[in-house]
Amino acid sequence: MTSFWSQEIAAPGVARPALSTDRDADVCIVGGGYTGLWSAYELLRAEPSLEIVILEAETIGFGASGRNGGWVLGAIAGDREWWARRSGRAAVAAQDAAIRETVGHVGQVIEHEHIECDFVHGGTLRVAETALERTRLQDGIAYARSWGAGTADSVLLGADELRERMRIPSAIAATFSPHCARVQPAKLAGGLAQAVERRGASVYERSRVTAIAPGEVRTESAAVRARHVIRATEAYTARLPGLRRRLLPMRSSMIITAPLDEATWTAIGWEGAETLGDARHVYIYAQRTVDGRIAIGGRGKPYRYGSDTEGEGEADPAVAAELRARLCELFPVLADVRIDATWQGVLGVTRPWRPTVSFDPATGLAWAGGYVGEGVAAANLAARTLTDLILQRRTALTKLPWIAPLERDWEPEPLRWIGVNAVYESLRRADIAERRTGRASPFALPAKLLGITH
Repeated sequence: MTSFWSQEIAAPGVARPALSTDRDADVCIVGGGYTGLWSAYELLRAEPSLEIVILEAETIGFGASGRNGGWVLGAIAGDREWWARRSGRAAVAAQDAAIRETVGHVGQVIEHEHIECDFVHGGTLRVAETALERTRLQDGIAYARSWGAGTADSVLLGADELRERMRIPSAIAATFSPHCARVQPAKLAGGLAQAVERRGASVYERSRVTAIAPGEVRTESAAVRARHVIRATEAYTARLPGLRRRLLPMRSSMIITAPLDEATWTAIGWEGAETLGDARHVYIYAQRTVDGRIAIGGRGKPYRYGSDTEGEGEADPAVAAELRARLCELFPVLADVRIDATWQGVLGVTRPWRPTVSFDPATGLAWAGGYVGEGVAAANLAARTLTDLILQRRTALTKLPWIAPLERDWEPEPLRWIGVNAVYESLRRADIAERRTGRASPFALPAKLLGITH
């Protein structure tokens, strides 16, 4: 089953062929999600003569790129201290600035290419419902500023200021950052695919890659010979030979309401296009859609044994019920709202819990991913970084600290399944304990020690 986003654009669809004969290219990109599409786009914009082939196992945007919450977020998940030890604090600050600027860059491309994807650069709100969560938000602002963020990059709002934007009875504070945009993710993926095709790229669907080697990519029926190969497979990296432990496929689920009437929106007060999150350990993400719905998502049951990526369809009923309950906690007026669709998808997580960009000029093999659910904007920054690396251009982007080999894989099973699910259960317990006691819970410590960030 596809997502609501993909169903919205299902007709008329764009039928693309499968790769049926061998061919040559300058660059072969494995994966037709954001990383692959943005890489093709940025490479062709920089060097229009390149012959680029994209191979997608299913259809464009089938994975997380067509199933996510639609946040073009100007942030990168990861351990800044680790990056600073490797590259220095100034490089980390430059990386943070680059991802903040990427939100505007994505918007400019969307406008230039006339991609109809409901993009609105409205910022993001993250609400606190307890004093402890408010302190957590304040600490987050201070931490970001210690790494070079400015006073306008994130501001703390009191309850009255928040009510001017959104009426959440339980909220006592919020942060607002301008560095986020709302988008319909499947429309963005489809629009990018058409943009790269207009620029000369060849896009093949239903072309599952079975082997990647320097200079050659093989599918079940043909091969592409290319000087450069970009692996842009994110969570589906686990399906490639020898890479089952490279990235962990993390599940995230979403539900979407029926369109809300004017009286309900008046009660909610969500008149802008801000995206919405909270300050819990097991957090939610939400947006108001262009047609007046609320889409809300969260992790739920995050990991299946053996890095299983099957079952990207309808969300687990218990997880969907939790998301609905959380939506009604935030907006009690929605107690009787109809849910029109539920779905889930898988996102990619590296063992160090930070995204990575990598390129080996000797073999021509490149890779980017592991965005931990924050890849809508980060995939574009990664693509521009890969473009400069592949074209051998020395730029500010080629000095960013996330350019690094991935130093370790995930543990073998059953340790992987036990560890991931135990950490998420501890975060769930931490939320329950903190709401009951008003004090920071030790249940949150395992995630912190492992470098798992919000």
